[in-house]
Amino acid sequence: MIDISKFIQGKNLSEVDVHILQYIVDHMDTVLHKGVREIAKDNFTSPATVIRLSKKLGYTGFVDMYYKLLPMINKVEVPQASGTEDFLEISQKDFLIYNSMEDIELFISKVLQLKQKYIFIYATGFSAIAADYLYKKLLVLGRKTIFASGTDSIGVFENNLEDIGALVVISKSGETQMVIEKLQAAKEHHVFTASFTKETSNRIAELSDLNFKINDPNKLDDRNMLPSSYFPSLMLLFEFIFKQYLAQLGTKNGDE
Repeated sequence: MIDISKFIQGKNLSEVDVHILQYIVDHMDTVLHKGVREIAKDNFTSPATVIRLSKKLGYTGFVDMYYKLLPMINKVEVPQASGTEDFLEISQKDFLIYNSMEDIELFISKVLQLKQKYIFIYATGFSAIAADYLYKKLLVLGRKTIFASGTDSIGVFENNLEDIGALVVISKSGETQMVIEKLQAAKEHHVFTASFTKETSNRIAELSDLNFKINDPNKLDDRNMLPSSYFPSLMLLFEFIFKQYLAQLGTKNGDE
């Protein structure tokens, strides 16, 4: 059974909606042929409920939902057996498909160039590994930085809000509730927020002042069980941003 918990977060679905969606995901090979009426009959509900479910998820209808879900589910069920020669092929242009040089310039000016206040980094799970790397990188660059994850007390963040100039969060799904709560608190205190998520629409991206999108080849694999280039791409995006930052420092020092 494919885990759809992160996929449905923030969608305001009822228990019936979740049950129907799980049914559709578990029977992708037959639901299109069955159609809305038979799906509703199998789940003891009405065709209108199935249609409303697709609208709640942001699709135009059942058929649109089916064809948008199909490639994501296929990638979870049957990992692509492509050759090793293209598995980790990542280039600069990949970063700029969803992000712009203006985004990087904004991150540099609002985060990396903070002088008096702290950069606060927050992430949980696998994303916390990447966040710890970003934290250590910022420290060696002389930036005042605090790093916390899901295992840390909420007080680490709340008790330092007055000294935080920027909040940087990392969430592959873009739907991690603890991360969302930190973003909401930061916005209430007028703290600049930047996030790194997968490229599809998500709540964390919407809440952030600045969002960097990284392609996630296995969009429903929130447990990170499948081989993926997502985290390698994330780390390289960090390095690409630092490259631009250090180039600016070199230019500035040269002008002086």
